[in-house]
Parts: sequence; structure tokens; C-alpha cells
Amino acid sequence: MSSIHAFSLDDRRVDAGHGAALAVRAPSLDAIGMTKRFGDFTALDHVSLTLHPGTVHALLGENGAGKSTLVKCIMGFYHADAGELRLDGKPLRIANPRDAQHAGIGMVYQHFTLVPSMTILENLTMGLGFRPGRIDWRAERAKLEAFLTTMPFRVPIDSPVSGLSAGEKQKAEILKQLYLKARLIILDEPTSVLTPQEADEMLGLIRSMAIGGQLTVLIITHKFREVLAFADEVTVLRRGRHVGGGRVADLSVADMARMMVGEQASREHAGREEREPGPVMLALREVTALDDAGAPALRGVDLEVRRGEIVGVAGVSGNGQTALVEVLGAQRRHEGTVLVGGDAFGGTREEIRRHNFALLPEEPLRNACVGRMSVGENMAFRHFDRPPIGSGVWVKRGALRRRARELVERYNVRTTGVDAPIMTLSGGNVQRAVLARELSGEVDVLVCANPVFGLDFSAVADIHGQIVAARNRGAAVLLVSEDLDELLELADRILVMSAGRIVYEAARATADRQSIGLHMAGHA
Repeated sequence: MSSIHAFSLDDRRVDAGHGAALAVRAPSLDAIGMTKRFGDFTALDHVSLTLHPGTVHALLGENGAGKSTLVKCIMGFYHADAGELRLDGKPLRIANPRDAQHAGIGMVYQHFTLVPSMTILENLTMGLGFRPGRIDWRAERAKLEAFLTTMPFRVPIDSPVSGLSAGEKQKAEILKQLYLKARLIILDEPTSVLTPQEADEMLGLIRSMAIGGQLTVLIITHKFREVLAFADEVTVLRRGRHVGGGRVADLSVADMARMMVGEQASREHAGREEREPGPVMLALREVTALDDAGAPALRGVDLEVRRGEIVGVAGVSGNGQTALVEVLGAQRRHEGTVLVGGDAFGGTREEIRRHNFALLPEEPLRNACVGRMSVGENMAFRHFDRPPIGSGVWVKRGALRRRARELVERYNVRTTGVDAPIMTLSGGNVQRAVLARELSGEVDVLVCANPVFGLDFSAVADIHGQIVAARNRGAAVLLVSEDLDELLELADRILVMSAGRIVYEAARATADRQSIGLHMAGHA
């Protein structure tokens, strides 16, 4: 764990006078017996949650656990079929998001909502609601400047949002809610696009405001590190029900993980085998490529991946990682050389077979599957023209289904059947199905791009286990991920991409989160 202190409720030290006054400003919220149904499906089943004033409360759960439904009921996007809300102990009726705003409840979403072409001043001023036909911008600027003097952080208010860093945009989103007089803020995966330093800074500032009695915070996150470092209490949902929680100081990561997945059987994470890497299997030499707008996406990229090692590629989104994977998947033209097994590699079907090359791209349903085709047909893409499934121009449907059923069982793909359209599967099960297809034969090179983004805890454990198992069998694995925790857990070496270049490299044993984060931000 990082050096960030994992505060608990007992760590609070507020001045008896000033602190008491501030504490009134941070409200409590009780969600009592919240139930929400969509037809015959119960998304929330009598869920209760208490946010104490001036605390940071984490909400955990797998995909589909009910987290989003609960906060949408609190924000007024949904109307609960049963249950009630209480703000500072008083009944609260929220019919729509405007009611939530009037009650001092705001939400910062996972994806930025500010208008990119407008300045922060314009965004925050327009966010106040109805404005007269003629706006006195000098007066609005003075109001905003006065407001910012009360905040623990600042942003350049006259800069267009499009020119800000991800960290500055996230701060601006939070400032917008505070400017709207929100005193209870819901944060939905607030650090997914931030560097480690930006994430720690942002959550640290939010926590300082909570400790100061200015805010009560509910944070939805999948990162246990953030829960341990910044949250006071935690609530865990599973399948629409409240299944546990308590003070973070009293819980371990294992405790919280167990609450999330229950007693269901889960594959053991494949243990890392200590070994010396073998010969180079994947190499890039001075690879350059343009993005869709014709601007440089890759600028002279050199890297090597050896047998029996996982090389992780870190970077803030938009720094060339997508182009890198597209080049390797023969989906983007490039200059320079790509070598697999020492041979020039262009991504043809014959080259893929000869070199046992496997690829799990980002968003596999869109990039590696045909949604309306069946699970079995998608699993057969690599081998449909080879025995025992294919023979000449004929495909043996019985053999295809038998092979698909074997892979579904071996890779724990949850589906109604191998004839179901793959688009009907959950995100995690699409990932498992594509991994099953790519790893079902001999694999010498495996390229994975954000393989567990947006997936639940058990799916993450399964897929990580499969990646490590491939590495243990001698595959050369290139793992491109925007989740630094994932790379620190899995990779033998970590590279950092910034502005289309490899700017940093560190071995797993000596990898330093702070140094990696600085290079990700381009500040090193």
C-alpha cells in the first residue's frame, strides 16, 4: 500500500468552535429500504445506506450489483418503488435531478460533462441555470474568483476545457458541483482517467474538505487501494442487496472482496512462476503511425517482449496506446518494423497461425467479434477452416458446437448456450469468450489492451489468471492498460507511453508508482 494514510473516523480532529460550525454544513443522508424494479427484475432489494456528516463513504459491488441504480434513485433519475430518503434526519423527496441540486446533492460522473469549447468560467456560470440575455461577465468572474478563494484547489477559469489536463477537468467538475452549493457529492469512478498523482491529489483534497466538515462524499470505485487510503466507511452491494460493510479500518481487502463475490466458486489466480525470460518474441523498431486526423500517434516506438514475461504499457488515455495495439492487429498503417519470432509481421492470417499470435483488443465486442453471430461461431474464428471444425469450404456445425461447449466450460463463460448471439453476453463474458478463442491453442505472443476495463471483481480475477497462466507457459505478453494497479500486479516490466513515445521503463521489482505517474503526466 502507498504511504497515504488510511484515515478512520477516529482520526478526525476538528476545532471545537470553528469545526463545529463547519460540521453543520456537511449533511447526513439515509437511504432506507430502497427498492427498484424494472419489470420482473429487481435491481435494488430493500437497500439501506447511511452517510455520516463529513465522511467519505465507498460503495463497492460487481457490475450489476445495483450501485448505479441506487445513486440514480438518490439523484432523481429513477424513482424508487419503495423506500425513503432522509437528509439530516428529515424526509427528502427527489423527483428529478434539479430537486437533488436544490437539496445540495451533486454528482461527478465517470465521463466529463463540461462543454469542451467553453471556458471554466463559462461552464460554471451557465451551470447555475437560467441566465439573463445579457451576462455581466465581469461580475460573474468576480463571484467565481471569490468562491475559489474558499476552495483548497484552483483551476484556470479563462482556459477552454479542451486544453486542460484530465486532472484539471476532474477538479473543474468538482468545483462545478461546489459552485452549485452541493454539500453532498457522489463521485462515480472519479480516477479512471487520472494519473496516480492526479488521483491521489484529487481524492486527498476531497477528503480534506470532508474532514473539515464542508462535504459528505459517496464514492463509487473498484480500486481497493482508494478505499483503504481515502474512505472512512464502506457499503457493499451484491445482486441488488446490501451484503456488508462497516468501518474501513476494521476491514481487509479480502473481507471486502468476499462480500462482493459471496461464497461462489472463483478460479484461483494463477501464481507467478519465477523464471528468467527467454528469447525476444515480439519487437518493434522505430514504429511510427498517424491517428485518424493525420496527426502523429506513434513516434519512433521501440520495444521488446521476451518469452515468459509480461511487459506492461502504462499511459494516460490518448497517448498512443490505441494506435500501438491497432498496428499490432494490422488495423492501422505504420512505418518501421514489427517482428514476431524474428520475422517481419504484417498481421496476415497465415502469419498469425505460423507465429501463434493472439490478440485481445479493447472493447472486444466491437473489435474482435460479430455481435449477431453465435458464441460458438465467434469462438471458431481462428480455426473454422481447419480440422476438426472445417474441411475445405465446409464447416461441421456439430464439431463447432462441441468445441465451443468445451471452451465455455474451461474458461467459465456464462451463456444460455453456444448458439446464443455473443452480443447477448455481459462484458465480462465476452472478454472470457474472446480469451478462450485466443488462448485455446498454442500461444507464443499475446497482446492485451485494457482487458478488464469496466468488469466486475470475479471477471477480473479470472482474466488476470488466464493472462498470468499464458505467461507461465512461455508466452510473450504485451499488456496495455490505463490501470496502473493492474500493471503493478501483473507485469514483469513496465513501460510508459507519453505523446506517442516510450519515455520510461522499470522492472517490476523496482517500479515506483510516483516515478511512473510523473512520466505518464509528461512531467519527468
